[in-house]
Amino acid sequence: MDLGIKGRKAIVCAASKGLGKASALALARDGVDLVITARTADVLRAAADEIASETGVSVTPVACDIKTPEGRAATLEACPAPDILVNNAGGPPRGDFRDFTPQDWLDAVNGNMITAIELIKATVDGMVERKFGRIVNITSAAVRQPIADLCLSNAARAGLTGFCAGLSRETVKHNVTINNILPGPFATDRLIEPARAAGKNVEEALAAIGSTNPAGRVGQPEEFGDACAFLCSANAGFITGQNLLLDGGNYRGTM
Repeated sequence: MDLGIKGRKAIVCAASKGLGKASALALARDGVDLVITARTADVLRAAADEIASETGVSVTPVACDIKTPEGRAATLEACPAPDILVNNAGGPPRGDFRDFTPQDWLDAVNGNMITAIELIKATVDGMVERKFGRIVNITSAAVRQPIADLCLSNAARAGLTGFCAGLSRETVKHNVTINNILPGPFATDRLIEPARAAGKNVEEALAAIGSTNPAGRVGQPEEFGDACAFLCSANAGFITGQNLLLDGGNYRGTM
């Protein structure tokens, strides 16, 4: 399917690996020029070179902490007028809410709510003026089905979801959509690194996790990237304010 976005410009956050990288690569395969961010410069540069080599698009890496004003400023300097914005940031630590300090809560809200809102604020009006914009926030399946020891993430990501639910209804008439993708278990470092740290065979560990899922497996990053690219496509202009749950059927509710 031609997604109708060749020649568009995108910012993809936390794109050196995992779901962010998969999303960037899927967009690049459809001809989108990229600015990608991550904190680790050498890993980010390697990802940028890999994506550019495979697809032939322009890929500009910006090594920064997107959770800081300075990081956001550097990113927007590299791409001041994106057509596509993919917000993504690592989640806060697990734990019992009784053990978290007010600063822990502020850090979580900054990283998983305010950062995305600030990037949206900096880019959405330009999208409205140009009559095209696609904003996708990578959040978590925990928004739909909260996990007790992910209380920091539950709260911050739910806040972003609520904010976007309102804004998305104001921008869609200008062909600017805002949606969220809620990933469940995927074969990324979030699952792989704990297995390695415990000395487990990674494939066996992923298979064990996947065996509890209705799909019988964990998701592959490429599947996530393709879903993200579709929401960013010219064909998705009638989809806004939605929360796309990619979890292999793990959420057992009917709605």
